[in-house]
Amino acid sequence: MLSHANLWLGAVSVAHYLALAADDVTLAVLPLSFDYGQNQLFSTWYAGGSVAPLDYLTPRDVIKACSRHGVTTLAAVPPLWVQLVAQDWPPESVSPMRRLTNSGGALTVDLVRDLRRIFPQARLFPMYGLTEAFRSTYLDPALVDSHPTSMGKAIPFAEILVVNEAGEVAGEGELVHCGPLVAQGYWQDAERTAERFKPAPAASTYGGMAVWSGDSVRRDEEGLLYFLGRGDAMIKSAGNRISPQEIEEAVIATGLAEEAVAFGVADPALGHAIHLVVRGSGDEAALRAQLKRDLPNFMQPAVVRWVDAMPLNPNGKIDRALLAREAA
Repeated sequence: MLSHANLWLGAVSVAHYLALAADDVTLAVLPLSFDYGQNQLFSTWYAGGSVAPLDYLTPRDVIKACSRHGVTTLAAVPPLWVQLVAQDWPPESVSPMRRLTNSGGALTVDLVRDLRRIFPQARLFPMYGLTEAFRSTYLDPALVDSHPTSMGKAIPFAEILVVNEAGEVAGEGELVHCGPLVAQGYWQDAERTAERFKPAPAASTYGGMAVWSGDSVRRDEEGLLYFLGRGDAMIKSAGNRISPQEIEEAVIATGLAEEAVAFGVADPALGHAIHLVVRGSGDEAALRAQLKRDLPNFMQPAVVRWVDAMPLNPNGKIDRALLAREAA
């Protein structure tokens, strides 16, 4: 799906904003079939650094490998970060670390604080990417403490527009990625290509073909972007359009949950009823009490299901589709 030019520019972009160097060692813990995992190789190699591949079984394996190889760069997705920050990190694993990167899901405020506590000397790069465009945005590490939930601004060579339903640039709407990092389409799938790859909005500097992400985002007065949710995952309940992420962040903020997934299930009266899957304390009464304090009535979950572990897809992300199928 991605051309050689896409891959090359993507590697250059990542190496540029991470400031990778020839003495860097990247621990490759993500699947290489995952564009984010593949990027670990290309960006490090472009900078002349070394890559240590690891097919790990437990979070402890990752920590031991960091010590063994003197790892300076570690990339992960939120479910793995949640496991890693719960471990004890010896000084020999922490001291060489220069940078941490995250993609494949938004970081929570608590997760950012834990990472900053364990790795005070490392720069943390929250990122957002599209498989169809390799990498889209990153947050400057200098802004992480003040804007912990932001996905930042466009990386080099990328143009990121926020477009409303009228096709106009707006403060809130669909994220549209324009520029040379955009792929040519889906391999031998003209129908899906036509759905996602469309002409760039009139406001685009690059023009040409753009990838319309289907993701809802908000851009603040400083130009920083915030993820609201996937368009097809937005919950429409009792006439309200609800961001699953807003519910999930409120759940995590209670301190009663380590991970949370919210989604809508068809309901004859509401359109969608809110279902919540939670890994945490199991204290549903306390959780509901705090959510009633923090969220309006139309955002309260109809069902709360507690699990010991979240199911993960091959890329290490929470398998939201499986959870929704189980609920349905």
